[in-house]
This record gives sequence, structure tokens and C-alpha cells, in this order.
Amino acid sequence: MKEFMEALTNIDNLVWGVPMLIMIMGTGIFLTVRLGVLQFRRLGKALRYMVHNEEGGTGEVTSFAALCTALAATVGTGNIVGVATAVVTGGPGALFWMIVAACLGMATKYSEGLLAVKYRTVDADGHSLGGPFYYIERGLGEHYKKISWKWLAKFFAFFGAAAGLLGIGTITQVNSISGAAKTLFDPDNKHIAFSIGNIHYSWAVVITAAVVTLLAALVIIGGIQRISNVASVIVPFMIVLYVVICVCILLYNIKTIPAAFAEIFAGAFGLRAAAGGALGSMMIAMQMGVARGIFSNEAGLGSAPIAAAAAKTNEPARQGLVSMTGTFIDTIVICTMTGLTIVSTGSWNIGKEGVDVTINAFGKGLPWGHTAGAFVLLLCLSFFAFTTILGWDYYAERCLEYLSGKSMTAVMIYRWLYIAAVMAGPFLTLEFVWTFADIFNGLMALPNLVALLLLSGVIVAESRSYFRRLGSGELRDGFEKK
Repeated sequence: MKEFMEALTNIDNLVWGVPMLIMIMGTGIFLTVRLGVLQFRRLGKALRYMVHNEEGGTGEVTSFAALCTALAATVGTGNIVGVATAVVTGGPGALFWMIVAACLGMATKYSEGLLAVKYRTVDADGHSLGGPFYYIERGLGEHYKKISWKWLAKFFAFFGAAAGLLGIGTITQVNSISGAAKTLFDPDNKHIAFSIGNIHYSWAVVITAAVVTLLAALVIIGGIQRISNVASVIVPFMIVLYVVICVCILLYNIKTIPAAFAEIFAGAFGLRAAAGGALGSMMIAMQMGVARGIFSNEAGLGSAPIAAAAAKTNEPARQGLVSMTGTFIDTIVICTMTGLTIVSTGSWNIGKEGVDVTINAFGKGLPWGHTAGAFVLLLCLSFFAFTTILGWDYYAERCLEYLSGKSMTAVMIYRWLYIAAVMAGPFLTLEFVWTFADIFNGLMALPNLVALLLLSGVIVAESRSYFRRLGSGELRDGFEKK
């Protein structure tokens, strides 16, 4: 088993090594240049589109519901645990590079959302299916006819379905929730429900697993409509709740914020390191910030466009704008709030790791004590992880639907397997699962990035057409004065 884990780790390091990070960042830079920094020029319009649904659009759910479904999957443990890991390992400067990666990632997310709508299929009953598998098969097939691309589309879909079932969508999320519940309610593991070998499982873990599984099953069995309806309510609530708490902590510690910003900028460029170690310090901060940022917002991964394809819209570029707000909210807003909270309270440099770092920040940040801080963070973490379970079920189902030729029988079987994986999550070895999830995610990203680069001309042409028609009055965006 040890040799197998070492082999998996080596594969993971190969898949998510420097070449992958360069490819993701390079794609973001390339698309940013080709689109003329559209993510900054059109951000205001994108934020307005986010809450203003298009009238008469074709699709399955509103643009806002599609965005909430995507945010349900992306706003998760990475925003709490991932940021803490990045700041502890790479120093406060990692937060700066996380934001830089997100700014570039917004162009990537815009492109993914645009292509997802342009190449999706919509049945007579309004059922939509789209994402990287279709813009690989149909988009690349249309522009590069001498090559068959369907194998690459199936490659993406297979690893998307596998990532949802065996890692990022199920086991890792419920494990985070149950682990936080155990830390809060039974830190000394005194109330044992059962044991497997030398591993003892607390009643806090068992009860949490049962409750999360039941709630997930009630939503998942209802399909995309129920998932999007639940996400449209929970996601805005949990984001506002988390941001308000972080803002309260920052206001309470407002005197430390200037020093926190100084730490972030100094760390980003290795200014506090000795002359010989400045470059090394900067590279570590950059690598951790970029890697954790990508893990959090999933720009380039190819997951979010699967939800974007269900949006009720007739304009691919409009949905692209809505999609890119997901990266803005996930990383530039939420991850920044987490990072500033950790740095301003000094929790990043106390010898703790992972969620314990953020718990410490929440406990120290306001005069409510460690227990109250842990409870509030558990509440936020539970919302984040639970919605990720729902969002990734949707992604994985759509991948399986493509693979199976839209077989609803296969999808229903998958749903029950997914629910079973949620139930089993807290009782499996997390290191093994996280490694598998990382590998699957990386293997999803590769075909998606290839498609984005090869279809960049389509993205630019579609964007120019949309904004030209909008500027000439040929197209109305719904904001005109009546």
C-alpha cells in the first residue's frame, strides 16, 4: 500500500507540476491579451448581468441559478482550508499571487462560459447539455475537421465523472464537515460509535455523515432543477454570511490591516528574505498562491462551463460575462477575506495547519472566544462543503450523460452511487482520496485548456459580435430606460 501511495503521489506531482501551472496561467494571460483585458473593462456589466436574467433565453435554468450552481461547486473547503494552507506554506505573499491568478482566471472563465453556450445542445423539452466535452467534440470538430476530437471529449467526461464520485465532490467534502464537527463536539474522541482496526470513529462523525447524506440525497434525487433552486438560496446566504463575519473581524482588528498589507506585498516579492533567498521565497509564494487559487476557483479546470451551458440565454458572450463573476466572487472576494483575516490576526505563523489556522483567526479576531469561533467556522465550512457536494454531482452527472448517450438509467444509478460515496466519506483514508481527486482534476484540465487555446479565435469573434450589436442598439441588454 505504501508503494502504491508513493506511485500515486508521483503521478499527482507530475500532473500538477510546474508545467500544468504554467499552462493554466499562460492560457489566462493569452486569453486576457486576445480579449483586450475584457475581464476588467466589462466587470461592471458582468456584475449587473449576474442578477439580471435575460428575457426569452433558451435553456434550463436562469443565468443566476446556473452561476449559483457553479459557485456551489467552487466555493468550498478551498476558500477556508486551501487559503490557510497557501498562506502558512508560502507566507502572506501567496495571497497576492492568488489574486493575480484569479484576475487572469476571469478571462479563462469567460471563455469557458461562452463556448459552453455556443456549442451546447438543447432538446425540445428545454433540457440542456454542454461543457468542454461538447466544445471539444463540436467546436474543434468544426474548425479542425481533419482530426477526430471525440476521444478527447470522452477523456474529459470520464475524468469529470470520476472526480465527482471518487474525490472532490463527495469524500473530501463530507470528510471536512465531519472532521470539523468532531473537533468541535468531541475533540478528545471520548464518545466512540465503532472502531475499524486501530481507528476509532466518534458519534459526532457518524451522526454528521448520516445528516449530510440524507440532506444531499433529498436534493440530488430531484436533479438539476432542485440543485439549482437550493443553490440559488444557500449560496448567496452563505457567501454574505461569511463575508460579513470576515469584515467584522477586519474592522475589529483594523489597526493591524496596514501591517497585514505590508506583509502580503513584501512576501509576494521576497522582500523580507535575505538577498540570496529572495527569489526562492518569491517562487514559493507564487507557486502556493497560484496552485491554491486554481484549486479554489477552478478556472481552466472545465467544470463551471457545464453549469453555464444550462443557462437560459441566447447570447454566449453574455453568459461568459456571468460565468467570470464566479471567479471574482470566489477568489478576489472570499479568498481575500479569508487571507486578510488570517494575516491580520497573526494566525498564519503560530505553528498550526489547515482549518485550525482559520479557526484560530476566527477565535482571535473577535471577542467571542475560541469555541464560538470554531462553531461559526464549522457553520460556514458546512455550507461551503455541502453545496460543493451538490454542485459536483451536477457536473459529474452531465459528464456521465455525455458518455452514456444521455441514458437516464445510467444517471440514476450514478446518483445513488454518489450518495453512497458521501455516506462512506468520513470513514475512508483522506490522503488517498485527495491524491486521486487531484489527479482526476488535472487530467480534466488538460483537454479543456487545449480546446480554449485552439478555439480562442471563436471566442474573440463571438465577443466582438456581441459587443458590436450591443453598442449599435441591434441588441438590448435589458438595462435601457423605458
